[in-house]
Amino acid sequence: MKKIAVVAFGGNAIIRGDQIGTIEEQEKNTYETCLDVIPLLERGYELIITHGNGPVVGNILQRNEAGWELYKIPKMPLDICVADSEGGMGYMIEMQMMNALNSKGLKKSVVTLITQVEVDKNDPAFKNPTKPIGKFYTEDEAKKFQSENGWVMKEDPRKRGWRRLVPSPKPINVIKKDLIKQLAQEGHIVIACGGGGIPVYRHPDGNLEAIEAVIDKDLASALLAKQINADAFYILTDVPKVSINFMKPDQKDLDELSTSEARKYLEEGQFPAGSMGPKIEAAIEFVEATGNEMIITDARELHNPKCGTRIYKG
Repeated sequence: MKKIAVVAFGGNAIIRGDQIGTIEEQEKNTYETCLDVIPLLERGYELIITHGNGPVVGNILQRNEAGWELYKIPKMPLDICVADSEGGMGYMIEMQMMNALNSKGLKKSVVTLITQVEVDKNDPAFKNPTKPIGKFYTEDEAKKFQSENGWVMKEDPRKRGWRRLVPSPKPINVIKKDLIKQLAQEGHIVIACGGGGIPVYRHPDGNLEAIEAVIDKDLASALLAKQINADAFYILTDVPKVSINFMKPDQKDLDELSTSEARKYLEEGQFPAGSMGPKIEAAIEFVEATGNEMIITDARELHNPKCGTRIYKG
């Protein structure tokens, strides 16, 4: 059996810093990230790439609203918007991965799978939407959308405006996990679980139905890695190592981190919910289930086999 690494592309893999996200910017960033992951191929891993979809899905939602306001084009639900982002971003990553492989004289096929991820319809998250998506609105616009669309709207803590909040339930099953693993074992580079995947729930008769929500990309990636028993799980972010006391005079970069230490630091608030927190939670879930290798790092560090922060069971 071939070794498989699941590699989760962070947001900076596609849109960086103050960039506005033109296709030229996205393609350049994606190409560079794809070049960065080639050392994993050279170390004998078959690759499964997952990725986020913010702010791309937010832009798709804005087009939804503009199309309705200007031309009365029917609005599409959130699951279709997530699927749109999976397809478009998957195509872009696929093409840039092929270009990166070609630049190194490597011959491998790359395939993108639109991926449904099962959630529990009774997950408590559906009673408490917390995930902001889309643009900022004025208070009057927020009230309008709340009335017309039934959205949950909340003012941003930094007073930048009002945003839509949607549920972010815990993923419980990657529908195409067996096919994803099979394709990777056959030597294909697989792009899957884009944006955390499309949230669906299962009826008692086995039928699937979409549900309005978004799934955290790192948690979905960890679930996929766990379900296929991946040999390694990499989360790529914009820092070379996980740190405690981040951006403080006593900041400490961590070469290794046990799952028990990670839980303690989470409880202390060292890893905020909006940044490193979900990555640490995903790491704990994967490592405690499999005991296999788990690394959090910057993509540009992957040339070094000892890069990043290794999370281990303990």
